[in-house]
Amino acid sequence: MKSILLIGLGRFGKHIAMHLNNLGHQVMAVDNSEDRVEAVLPFVTNAQIGDSTNAAFLESLGIRNYDVCIVTIGNDFQSSLETTSLLKELGAKLVVSRAARDVQEKFLLRNGADEVVYPEKQLAKWTAIRYSADHILDYIELDSNHAMFEIPVPENWTGRSIGQIDIRKKYNINIIGIKKNGKLELSISPDVILASGETMLVLGRYKDLQKCFHI
Repeated sequence: MKSILLIGLGRFGKHIAMHLNNLGHQVMAVDNSEDRVEAVLPFVTNAQIGDSTNAAFLESLGIRNYDVCIVTIGNDFQSSLETTSLLKELGAKLVVSRAARDVQEKFLLRNGADEVVYPEKQLAKWTAIRYSADHILDYIELDSNHAMFEIPVPENWTGRSIGQIDIRKKYNINIIGIKKNGKLELSISPDVILASGETMLVLGRYKDLQKCFHI
């Protein structure tokens, strides 16, 4: 369980609060709108109404005590940038800030953000990849060169073992999991036989995955 400071309680911030609550983390939520603060009260440990660009207010929250500070201010980039910078100046261990444009991402990283989330850009890429190929069920981007995909077992692989296919040697791709009937099996060995109706979690470089699975 982590202690998390969440600043900015619009739709994106509220969804983060809800998911953090489901994961069992302690969340201090902050926004300058009383209505938005009241809306997240069922999902957070504590909440305060306040101006996150005010250094004294931020300092009163005990910034150094949080494992992560997440800034999700979406409608006022100036406030987001100032808040991000102040958090780092006050000794925040990890600052994660939201960007809505490429230029915002650059400014945030230069002014205190340890990491930047870019929801629109990340979702756009996921949507393009997910729905432009019929056989891609899901994917997670690990960095600019590597990803993990969930794909159905190819027809010509059914009935064969992972060792026989030798995907790692041929394509430099790892099969890290097999999902059958909604259950994920991560104990994978070369002797595992692939079957029709199963899906695989495969990990590798984009170019290798694209070549192997015609993505």
